Amino acid sequence: MFQAVLFDCDGVLVDSERITNRVLRAMLRDLGWELTESEGFTLFVGRALTDEAGVILANTGFVVTDEWIGEFRRRRNEALALDLEAIPGAVSAVHEISRIFNGKVACASGADRPKIDLQLTKVGLADAFAGKVFSGMEMPRSKPAPDVYLAAAAALGVDPAHTAVIEDTPAGVRAGVAAGATVYGYCPPDSLAHHEPQALLTVGATHIFTSMDDLPKLLQA
Repeated sequence: MFQAVLFDCDGVLVDSERITNRVLRAMLRDLGWELTESEGFTLFVGRALTDEAGVILANTGFVVTDEWIGEFRRRRNEALALDLEAIPGAVSAVHEISRIFNGKVACASGADRPKIDLQLTKVGLADAFAGKVFSGMEMPRSKPAPDVYLAAAAALGVDPAHTAVIEDTPAGVRAGVAAGATVYGYCPPDSLAHHEPQALLTVGATHIFTSMDDLPKLLQA
């Protein structure tokens, strides 16, 4: 039995990637770079936008500024506040897992804290993770470095090696593996916003699952 369960947020708890991708592609289109939805997912899902400034520069000639990032976050948050929904089954799974593990759950995301807090509140998970939310942007290094998962495990008072990490991107899986956790990769079928199972297995995911409804039992197996 694991001692704690650490959840990523985007793509695991909330179905946010399509919304974020839509906003980002619109802003890149204004810079002269037209991307399909699939191309946007491939290039940017699971990565901090600040880390992709070089890719944007190479394709647009635009030097990403703090002001541009701030405008992106403002537009993104407005869209999320309107349209965001939970990943199917995620809310009930979190509550059940929190019960099983006596509250030893945390949300450890690579996103900025205002986005994490907005999303958890929007889908009704803020209370489940109260005081147990960790942002990679507040760490020395964000994913794929393990810092955010190490911080979450330390705050819960558990050895990272005794935690399960729930992830959906190669960068996130790498972060969980580097922390010493056992990583469960969420790969719902026919989702452009999610990776194929092999992409997660290749970088160290131990288990692949396709439905959040299955997760509580998987973690007890």
